[in-house]
Amino acid sequence: MRIGSHILKNKLIVAPMAGVTDRPFRQLCKSLGAGMAVSEMVSSNSLLWGSEKTRRRANHEGEVDPISVQIAGADPAMMAEAARYNVGQGAQIIDINMGCPAKKICNVMAGSALLQDQPLVGRILDAVVGAVNVPVTLKIRTGWDKQHKNALAVARIAESAGVQALAIHGRTRACAYTGHAEYDTIAAVKAAVNIPVVANGDITTPEKAKHVLEFTGADAIMIGRAAQGRPWIFREINYYLATGTHLQLPEVAEIHHVLIKHLHDLYQFYGEYSGVRIARKHISWYTKGLVGSAGFRHAMNQLQSTDQQLSAVNEFFSELAGYGRRLTYVEAEELVA
Repeated sequence: MRIGSHILKNKLIVAPMAGVTDRPFRQLCKSLGAGMAVSEMVSSNSLLWGSEKTRRRANHEGEVDPISVQIAGADPAMMAEAARYNVGQGAQIIDINMGCPAKKICNVMAGSALLQDQPLVGRILDAVVGAVNVPVTLKIRTGWDKQHKNALAVARIAESAGVQALAIHGRTRACAYTGHAEYDTIAAVKAAVNIPVVANGDITTPEKAKHVLEFTGADAIMIGRAAQGRPWIFREINYYLATGTHLQLPEVAEIHHVLIKHLHDLYQFYGEYSGVRIARKHISWYTKGLVGSAGFRHAMNQLQSTDQQLSAVNEFFSELAGYGRRLTYVEAEELVA
């Protein structure tokens, strides 16, 4: 798949997720097979650019190309300035957020709330595309609610504005993350426009990835929640798409190794105090469904230092190794049952 001058190594993209797709997570997913990873959203409010949170989100040091940064806001001029700012910080692709369903984003008419105002969508896209000399992409939902699905109209506005790729989550804003993603709208958009289309929503297995690609005709797929605690999903899907067969699931030792490396990257990136707290959710995701993980996760949330966290993780996986080299999450759930 091509976005401007950037040719992705495969069809797999890490979805932008607030509080998740920081630099350590993006680098990890890329190392395990993702062709691109989109950053968590950066506000278009310039008053926030000096904050520690925004500086971290604009930190791409050592990250594998292409570097895609998502911006969020509702004012065309501010969005254009945010695009220029992030290109100055190293962004090679600017992604515009018109898909986030969170109330705090929609309440300021940003994210998926913008789908209610198609003229404003056009003004924002025109302003951002005209402000930077890097490719601009767009993330949307199928519409505001089931009675107002306008992804096709927005896609045509985006193509006319010069947007170079479009990602669509197969739900409306009103659906949030409930129910099942529907792919009919994505297929209709793909058939109607000439820019690359990326399908997103409920892609959790290699089989589902293949089905979504074939059903929608999409150029790529975007994976978000399914990669939390399972960043190797990208290599699993790559292998399945190439061969039609499954890779062996990771051994306990490899899961342990990936988690420990991820923790060290988080500690280095955020410092001890924030790193320990941010690491808790990742540790929970990596260990969900494994033998003894409920008690382990509860105890983990009480630990206050990196040394305590690392020691607890090492002890947990040492005990887990006793169940076998290739204990999978499914097998672990069966053992508990």
